Amino acid sequence: MREIPAVLLLLLALAAASSLQDLAVAAVTTADNGGGGVPDVVCDAKCRSRCSMKKAGRCMGLCMMCCGKCQGCVPSGPYASKDECPCYRDMKSPKSGRPKCP
Repeated sequence: MREIPAVLLLLLALAAASSLQDLAVAAVTTADNGGGGVPDVVCDAKCRSRCSMKKAGRCMGLCMMCCGKCQGCVPSGPYASKDECPCYRDMKSPKSGRPKCP
């Protein structure tokens, strides 16, 4: 049987390790934010600003959900126009038809 050069084995090992690291980072990012593609840290900061003048518990929960579904788009402040983020503006509650996002 023919021996495989040590350099070739090292290169193969590095390539495999790199691929596994990319998969692990992707899995952690997806697990952190429910698969939405936007890290919770981003939405958390934007929603804290948006909900700073409102009841934090309910506002934060709804804002985080809307932020995740709208790829991180949240109006810039507590009284900013929802027109900054059409996805955020247009999301409605299925039962009442009222706006879902605070």
